[in-house]
Amino acid sequence: MTTRDRDAPRASYREVLAEPRFRVLFGTRSLVIAADTLRMVALSVLVYGRTGSPLLASVAFAAGFAPQVAGGALLGALADRMRPRPLVAAVYAMEAGAAAALALLDLPVAGCLLLVGAVACVTPVVSGAVSRVAVQALPGDRYVLGRSLMVVASSVAQLAGLAFGGAAVAALGPRGALLGTCAVYATAAALVVLFLDDLPAATTRDPAGPRRGLVGESGAVNRRLLADPAVRALLLAQWLPAAFVAGAESLLIPFAHDRGLPAGMGAVLMACPPAGMIVGNLACGRLLRPSARERLVVPLMALVGLPLLPLAAGPPAMVTAALLACTGAAFAYELGIQRRFVDAVPEAERGQAFGLLSTGMMTLQGVGPVLSGALAEAAGPGTAIGAAGAAAVLAAVWLRPILGRA
Repeated sequence: MTTRDRDAPRASYREVLAEPRFRVLFGTRSLVIAADTLRMVALSVLVYGRTGSPLLASVAFAAGFAPQVAGGALLGALADRMRPRPLVAAVYAMEAGAAAALALLDLPVAGCLLLVGAVACVTPVVSGAVSRVAVQALPGDRYVLGRSLMVVASSVAQLAGLAFGGAAVAALGPRGALLGTCAVYATAAALVVLFLDDLPAATTRDPAGPRRGLVGESGAVNRRLLADPAVRALLLAQWLPAAFVAGAESLLIPFAHDRGLPAGMGAVLMACPPAGMIVGNLACGRLLRPSARERLVVPLMALVGLPLLPLAAGPPAMVTAALLACTGAAFAYELGIQRRFVDAVPEAERGQAFGLLSTGMMTLQGVGPVLSGALAEAAGPGTAIGAAGAAAVLAAVWLRPILGRA
């Protein structure tokens, strides 16, 4: 991005929401994220009710994450090869069908997990396709604000799914709640078909170059993206802080219990980072110029981890909640990276690049809790949360010169 681009007037959220293609993507992704959260809760309850196993219940809750690694590695090129409207609508319809099967068929637990995992394989492809359309629809700073709104919508949808998930399961039972998610997925698919323009696929093949199959092309593009120092630095800047914070968040329930906080306080603490993320993204998107957002990337990235350090000492509940909200708000640093990431990636490979971003994010957010949990076993939840914060700060320090060179 040129200096002139960075110093251009800020875009507005009103301008972003005036774009019809973005409105469709924004609305349908919000619906799908809320449905994903409700499905995880309902499936976890269903599996626990059938098996009585906390381990299988937790595996059911997370079954939609790990398979995304395979999907991003093997199918990522679909985000650029296929027209986005049929691709996105087809995946949302697949999710509706999977939810209906979970609700109506008496599948064994292994079958339930395999079904959820199979659908999860195409999640990075959809993320890539949606982001590619957003880049086309929102030039310049409008795209950055569009991403900000997507983050806000994701946080709100997750909070809504968690808040109403338990109530929905209690009122309808887990199978009834799964049928509800089926209806939401189907609605999202219909809205995409009816209102999203039928845009062409990106050109990903050089006619004079070697012809590869889907898996071969996906692997080749991923390797090419990761070999680019600028792209790799921008990916790491978005992957690492999120992974460390995910590790800290995974320990908030045992942290609350270990500190003798009131019952239910653990769930309140878990809601603080996404709530802070909403405020931080809206404030930075609305108040800061593009150049200021870019200058603040590293300081805000360090601020992601700094508020977690005092949790090792076990501060009072309200102080802990405020610190966690500050951690969430600092994730606004990503707004200063979005435009640079778009500019660093070849236009014909943007869909797969965003899919790779999503794949790495989900993978490392699965690894972070495992590492933090292992440390908590030895040193206690508070110490492990503080260590996760220290790791996030060190990541910001390490990435500072790398981002400068990129």
